[in-house]
Amino acid sequence: MKFYNILIKYRLLLGIALVVIGLVVNFWGGSFWAAFPAYLIGIILIFGHFFFGPLRLIQEYMESGDMEGAEKVLNSIKFPGLMYKPIRSVYYTLKGNIAMMKQDFDGAEKNMKKGLDLGMPMKEAEGASLLQMGMISMQRNDIRQAENYIRSALRKGLPDKENEAAAYLQMCSIMMTKREFRAAKEFFRKAKGLKPTTPQIVDQIKQVEKYISRIPG
Repeated sequence: MKFYNILIKYRLLLGIALVVIGLVVNFWGGSFWAAFPAYLIGIILIFGHFFFGPLRLIQEYMESGDMEGAEKVLNSIKFPGLMYKPIRSVYYTLKGNIAMMKQDFDGAEKNMKKGLDLGMPMKEAEGASLLQMGMISMQRNDIRQAENYIRSALRKGLPDKENEAAAYLQMCSIMMTKREFRAAKEFFRKAKGLKPTTPQIVDQIKQVEKYISRIPG
């Protein structure tokens, strides 16, 4: 695994070096076929760099919580338009997630929309992106748009119960704002029923529980 990550990191340089070696063998050694293996492997490595990108390297940074390292890998991609479409979608989604962590909501929305337009490899990933878009709309107090995004996220499906609980809590908040108290209570019941363990979501449930039983509906 470590060797593969090193290969991904340096495959462009290695590919160029092999093509140069092939040229040297071809023109100075006078034999195309002697140079052919270097040409072939070099071109495959260069193609892989641009077509698949270095996104695999981000996993290690994400698992260790090193967002700066993950962002550095993303910024190293100079020609995202050359990447395979599903991988390009993941690229824009990751850029959107990092922008949201930095509270750059305009950048997050722009990149997530690009990812959604390209189509997600899995429905759950699409649902998670739609949920993020809904949260961005909530930050902007665009309640109508937030509701549309979050309802779409729930229809598409979310990757785990933590995301699902977050979506139901957001819908509860939206229904409270719209004074649709019966619907707000139903969404809260669904969120609590999932028994999420993420501290932030657990705290939100405790806060909402303090007053939701006292509202009409």
